[in-house]
Amino acid sequence: MTTEPIIETQGLTKRFTVKKQPVEAVTDLSITVRPGELVAFLGPNGAGKSTSLRMLTTLIPPTAGTARVTGHDILRSPAEVRARIGYVGQLTSGSFAQRVQDELLSQGAFYGMRRPDAERRAEELIASLGLEAIRTRTVQQLSGGQKRRLDIALGLMHAPPLLFLDEPSTGLDPQSRANLWEHILELRQRHGTTVFVTTHYLEEADRYAERVLVMDRGRVIADDTAAALKSTLAGDVLTFGFSSADEASAALAVLGRVADRPAARDADGRATVTVPDGDALLPVAIRELDAAGLAVRTASGVPPTLDDVFLALTGRSLREADQAAPVDAGDGDGEASDQREASDPGGASAAEPTRSTDDLKETAR
Repeated sequence: MTTEPIIETQGLTKRFTVKKQPVEAVTDLSITVRPGELVAFLGPNGAGKSTSLRMLTTLIPPTAGTARVTGHDILRSPAEVRARIGYVGQLTSGSFAQRVQDELLSQGAFYGMRRPDAERRAEELIASLGLEAIRTRTVQQLSGGQKRRLDIALGLMHAPPLLFLDEPSTGLDPQSRANLWEHILELRQRHGTTVFVTTHYLEEADRYAERVLVMDRGRVIADDTAAALKSTLAGDVLTFGFSSADEASAALAVLGRVADRPAARDADGRATVTVPDGDALLPVAIRELDAAGLAVRTASGVPPTLDDVFLALTGRSLREADQAAPVDAGDGDGEASDQREASDPGGASAAEPTRSTDDLKETAR
C-alpha cells in the first residue's frame, strides 16, 4: 500500500461575506490522512466541517492554502480529484423519478464505465448494501434509510479509493443508522476505501472511527484516536459514597493522594475524582480508603464521552455550541437565511446547499 497521503492540506482557509460582514468559515486547515483510514470530523453546526469537505471535493475553491486529494491538487487538477473520490452530501443524491438500478447505471456511465462493467458493479453494490428488494422502485418511493444506502452506492459506483460522507446518518432512526454503518464498515473492509465522514453523533465517531478530528469555530482543535482524546482530555469519573458527609469529606484527601489530582464533592455529597485510567485506579482507591478507616458504601466509574472532550477543550458542550454556532456555508440546519446572503469574494456562491452527487456531475461537465 502506498505511503503517500490520500489527503494533505496546508493552511486551507475559506472566507465568505455574510450580511456584508466577512466570516472565516474555515481557518488554517492543515491535516494529513493516510490511505485506508476512517476519519470522523466532529463539531457543532457551523463549525466548518461541510465547508471543509466542499473544498476538498472541489465544489468550492479555498480562499487561501493548498490541498492535495488522491495525489492531485484541488485547484490545478480538480477533474483528476473528482474522478478518484466518492462524495455523499447531506441531500439525497438520486433523481426522484429514476429507478434505483437505473440510477446506478447512469452514475457508472457518467464515470465512463463500460455497460457490462457498470452492470456488474451495480449488482455488487445492490447486494452488499441490501438494495435487492427496492432495485425497481423510484427514488421518491424509498424510505430515508433506503435513500442513504443508495447514496452510498452512488458514491462507490466507480470504486473510488476515497469516500467523503457528509452527515450520512442524520435524520435516520437508530436501527437505520446502525445498518448504514454496518454497510459502510463492510464495504471499507472489502475494498480498503478511505472514509472521511462528518457527523453530529458522538457515539458514531467514538465507536467506528480510528481517528477523530474535532473542529470548532473553523479550526481543528484536536486530532487523535477517540480513546486517546478521552483519556488525556477528559478521563473517567470515579464516584464514592459513604455513610456520612464527614467521611466523604475525609475521603477527598485520600483520593487526591492516590490519584495525584484534586478530588471534590458532587451534588449528592459523594466524593469524586477524574482520572485517565479509572478501571485500574478504582480498586486501589477503595483499598486505600479502607486502610484509612473510611468504609466505601458505593463506588462507580463512568467513562468519558467525546462531548466531555469538547467540553474540556472549549468550556461548553457540543449542544451548547450548536445553539450559538457561527455560519458555515452548507454546514448544519437552521442556517438557510444566512446562507442565502452569503457570497464568496472569489465568485463561488456560499448560498448553495451542500451538493449531492448530481452536483459533482454538473461541476465536471
